Amino acid sequence: MCGIAGWVDFVRDLTTQRDTVRAMTAGLHRRGPDAEGMWVSPHAALGHRRLAVLDIPGGRQPMVDRRAGAEIVLSYSGEVYNYRELRRQLSARGHNFRTSSDTEVVLRGYLEWGAALVDHLRGMYAFAIWDGGREELLLVRDRLGVKPLYYHPYPDGILFGSEPKAVMANPRFTARTSEQALPVLFNPRLAMPGETPLDDLRQVRPGHLVRVDRSGVHETPYWRLVSREHTDDEATTVATVRDLLAEVVGQQMVADVPLCVLLSGGLDSTAVTALAARHRSGSLRSFSVDFAGADAEFRATPLRPEQDTPYARLAARHIGTAHQEVVVDPAGLDDLLPRALAARDLPTLGQFDASMYQLFGEVRRHSTVALSGEAADEVFGGYPWFFDHDTVWGDTFPWLGNGIRLTDLLVPEIRARIRPDDDERDRYATLLRQVPRLDGESGLEARMRAVLHLSLQGPLLYLLDRKDRMSMAHGLEVRVPFCDHRLLEYVWNIPWKMKIADGREKSVLRAAVADLLPAEVLRRRKSAYPATFSAEHGSAVRTRLDRLLTDPASPCARCWTRSGCARWPATPAR
Repeated sequence: MCGIAGWVDFVRDLTTQRDTVRAMTAGLHRRGPDAEGMWVSPHAALGHRRLAVLDIPGGRQPMVDRRAGAEIVLSYSGEVYNYRELRRQLSARGHNFRTSSDTEVVLRGYLEWGAALVDHLRGMYAFAIWDGGREELLLVRDRLGVKPLYYHPYPDGILFGSEPKAVMANPRFTARTSEQALPVLFNPRLAMPGETPLDDLRQVRPGHLVRVDRSGVHETPYWRLVSREHTDDEATTVATVRDLLAEVVGQQMVADVPLCVLLSGGLDSTAVTALAARHRSGSLRSFSVDFAGADAEFRATPLRPEQDTPYARLAARHIGTAHQEVVVDPAGLDDLLPRALAARDLPTLGQFDASMYQLFGEVRRHSTVALSGEAADEVFGGYPWFFDHDTVWGDTFPWLGNGIRLTDLLVPEIRARIRPDDDERDRYATLLRQVPRLDGESGLEARMRAVLHLSLQGPLLYLLDRKDRMSMAHGLEVRVPFCDHRLLEYVWNIPWKMKIADGREKSVLRAAVADLLPAEVLRRRKSAYPATFSAEHGSAVRTRLDRLLTDPASPCARCWTRSGCARWPATPAR
């Protein structure tokens, strides 16, 4: 999977800045524990930390080739799942390959097609290409934003990296935030694509590429969802989804290192696991997570109506995986939080990040690659808010509804300055204007298209970032088959009435994998990532919050009202 970092400056001589480039790269060592590389020229420097997944001896980076006497340099993170097909195409066009890695396929794809190479890629990736002949840097991020890529533009150049910590390691950048960023800092699901709460730090937007040359920084899209009339009948639709998903999972099983699956016992992860098992001649490892004491402390909520563990065990027996349960001690969450925070760079989801951090740490002891069922709810429409009339037709983001926001707890003078409610309305209106509408579509179908599109923005990007940070902190690559753009393009245009044909969420997906899953899993209601309901943990959270509010050195003491914070739940429902 790897981590990338770099610096382009059209004025400064970067050959004198090797130590700084090395520091930028070193900050990503957890993303790439297997090898380190650096390439430096007068105006461009690229760094790389490698997690070896394909072609262990041959995929070292940065990877360099020459065209017309100029060096073309690639620092690449991710996986291109159709790299074998592209390799055959490029070989037929006269390219000779030195390695069997997908990295070289990307580099030679650029030599053949230039920036148009992005139109040929199917996968999750973020990469940088320096074209010495053109004196141009190209930054590219995959279509759904599975892999991160941050950048800081300045008048003479740009800094970039897989995580903010790579950019922060360069003295040209100072991490600052402002009051106006508080709504996004407190609720990252409000962030617009590409936005961060740090001043002058951006992300390459999903499905975009950024060109950097002497004229400046230019970001352009290379992919967008397009709304088209869906003409397939229900049976054809179900069969097509099955074929696409089976193809995607098959492509994502390719690895030269141990591979496993994350199996919660829900519809999504069980579907991925069942399809993955068909590509394995031997036993497939699977993992789930739960909390110690969950049987006694669990409380059913709309988002977590049931525990995962019984269903994960059932699914593992049905499919025949070698299953392992990772049990998190709620009392140890406080010790895990600092490590999760260091992986995040920004505020975490508390217990959810901490438990995922421990889960991925245990998975990494056995595997380097894992497949996940993440994103099916956003793609097929699985969350409870898709089925609540008032929420669907509300005038704000459906996942927020009318609940309390952290910005509601700010002291009145700060709220008056930043006007968080107006900020939320502006963001909602902006994203609503970007919905790819279908001519002639109206009523509930049109509204659900908007709700699904909104869900593919803030919530999905945030969950993907969380998954990336917690996994890559252990050098674990997590692949997400439901984020395949060809699958999404097809499912996007399935009418809502067909998406809920059996009166339930994700009807099409359920029908597409009905022959693979146990009946209990097929009938199971949506249940979110596990939470602890430990009273001891809830008390610890409130104690820590009270300490922040009473510490004169803490900014929180000046920002939040204690009376408001007393209303905040220690275990949030969402």
